[in-house]
Amino acid sequence: MIDESTLRVELTAALRWAAREGMQEAVANHFSVAVSDDGRRFLLSPNGRFWSRTTASDLILLDVDDPDVFARPDAPDPTAWYLHSHLHQTVPHARAVLHTHMPYATALCCLAEYEFHMLDQNACRFYNRIAYDRNFGGMAFKAESERVADLMRGGKSVCFMGNHGVLVVGRTVAEAFDELCYLELACRTQVLALSTGRPLAVLDDEIAEKTCDEWLEYPNIAVQHLNEIRAVLDEEEPGYRV
Repeated sequence: MIDESTLRVELTAALRWAAREGMQEAVANHFSVAVSDDGRRFLLSPNGRFWSRTTASDLILLDVDDPDVFARPDAPDPTAWYLHSHLHQTVPHARAVLHTHMPYATALCCLAEYEFHMLDQNACRFYNRIAYDRNFGGMAFKAESERVADLMRGGKSVCFMGNHGVLVVGRTVAEAFDELCYLELACRTQVLALSTGRPLAVLDDEIAEKTCDEWLEYPNIAVQHLNEIRAVLDEEEPGYRV
């Protein structure tokens, strides 16, 4: 189990880099990571703060069994509390939970009955790993949190939340953030390809599955990605660690 101080630095680095990548939306959306084996204690990005200004000490440590969670001075955003707490305690592989309204992925979430096409190498990374929630009913409170968790329990790593945004989970911050970045790259390609109006060259299932397996077996890519992010931030924004 990674110690809490390291998890704080990793999650803050992911937040800062996500802001650089244009994924920050005002003070909405949140990242979290479990600090206990059962997922009942977790770190969450703070309410009302830009990702680009968040520091490691700003992350709030929460306990799903705390009855006074909304009475504390650093109370979490209510939608983030319901979504992230429910996922951490009920979906074992959701150690890190990243929710964004990043533009290209969200655009695809707003297309009727859309399912992600296996168009390129990056898209194939997500072959049979995307869940689709097409029952948007408002802000992500208890009902949506339970519905999304049910969809993710089948081992999915991504949820396309219809008319809303995306959710990515992983066993580590590095794994989840690498998935998030590649998902947005693949979605950007997909939106651009769709915008041409030309027929799509969709890969067949056999090739898509083979490529997905190769992605998942590729050594250390997520850890190397996060290490490079941290190296750049250490040089340019060392205050993120505080």
